[in-house]
Amino acid sequence: VLDIDWCPHNDQIIASGSEDCTVMVWQIPESGLTVPLTEPVVVLEGHSKRVGIITWHPTARNILLSAGCDNVIIVWNVGTAEELYYLDNLHPDIIYNVSWNRDGSLFCSACKDKSVRIIDPRRGQVIAEREKAHEGARPMRAIFLADGKIFTTGFSRMSERQLALWDPENLEEPMALQELDSSNGTLLPFYDPDTNVIYVCGKGDSSIRYFEITAEPPYIHFLNTFTSKEPQRGMGWMPKQGLDVNKCEIARFYKLHERKCEPIVMTVPRKSDLFQD
Repeated sequence: VLDIDWCPHNDQIIASGSEDCTVMVWQIPESGLTVPLTEPVVVLEGHSKRVGIITWHPTARNILLSAGCDNVIIVWNVGTAEELYYLDNLHPDIIYNVSWNRDGSLFCSACKDKSVRIIDPRRGQVIAEREKAHEGARPMRAIFLADGKIFTTGFSRMSERQLALWDPENLEEPMALQELDSSNGTLLPFYDPDTNVIYVCGKGDSSIRYFEITAEPPYIHFLNTFTSKEPQRGMGWMPKQGLDVNKCEIARFYKLHERKCEPIVMTVPRKSDLFQD
C-alpha cells in the first residue's frame, strides 16, 4: 500500500492505492477493527503501474481521484466502480502529488518535469501551468488553499528548500518565495483552512515548522517550530472531526519513527477554561 485517504463524508470509509495497480475502498466496522481487514468493498482497476496517490473529492460523495506511476490520473465514481474521467496525456513524467481546490471544481498537480499544473477534470484540460515552479531537481509539492491560491514546496537550483505562494490567475512570478535551509528531505505541506496555517514537515527532519498565510504582503508568515529528538520517517494528520476541541486542539500529527508512531498535538492555550465547559 503506497497511499491511503480517509473519506471526508464517512468516517468508516478509507481508500488505498497499491503496488498491484489497483485502488481499493475499505469499510471499517463501527466497533473498530478486531482482526486485520482483508476484503475491500470496491476494487477499482484502470492503472497500468503502481498507484501512489489517492485523494477524495472534498464536496461530492463517492468521488475519488487516483494517480499512478503510469502518469495517468483517473477520477472514479466509487458507488458504481466506474471511471468518470481518464486523464492520460497531461503529465509527461511522474506525478508527485495532487490537490483539489475547496469546491472540487479544479485540482493542481506537481510533476517531476518541475511544472505545477491547474487542471479542470471535466474538460480534461490544463487551464494554467507554471514551468520550473522550483528549479531544483528534487521532488516538489503543490496544494490549493481555501482562497484559491496555490502553495508549493520544492528546491532551488542550489538545492535549498523553498516555499512559494502563487496566484492561479498569474503564474509568471510567485507572490512570495522563501528559502528555508539546505536539508535534502522533501517538504510535505499540511494545510488547515480554518486557521490558514500551513505545517511543513520534511522527511528526515526532527522538526515541524508552521506558517500563517495572509492576504497582505509578505503573505507567508513564519510562526514557530516544533522540535523533537528523533527524525520522522513519515507524517500523517488527523482530520478536523477527530480533534479534541475541549482541549483546544487545532491539529494532531502522527509521526512515524523507525519502530513506533507518535502523536504530536498542536493546541492554542486559552486564558480561561470557560469556553470548553
